[in-house]
Amino acid sequence: MSPLLYLAPLFFVFEAWQLVIAERHLGIKNIERGVDPRERGPGEAVAFVWSTGIIAYWAWMLLMLMPREGRPQIVCMLVVSLLGYALRRNSPLKWILVILTLEGAIRLGMLISLLGAVWKSL
Repeated sequence: MSPLLYLAPLFFVFEAWQLVIAERHLGIKNIERGVDPRERGPGEAVAFVWSTGIIAYWAWMLLMLMPREGRPQIVCMLVVSLLGYALRRNSPLKWILVILTLEGAIRLGMLISLLGAVWKSL
């Protein structure tokens, strides 16, 4: 079993945190007020932690393609991330939160599936 699998719970927490931050900055209240979150982004510390987490998350997913354990879940997570990015890039502001939520829910489900598969192999 790959030691990289032990990082899955950390990225589960990160993914859940990412959904909370997305709701906070892109939330329905801001959409109703007509506030464009791209004009006023998160604070510098939050942006740094978020960006660093996303880079680490992608590096982990790419490294997780090497071991056989969890490869289908990781491939699904990568495809969902790339598809979600493509959809968000071309969507109006109202749909970005919906896409982010669905994307995050699928990735959380894949992380749960990965953790379940690891648990069964122990």
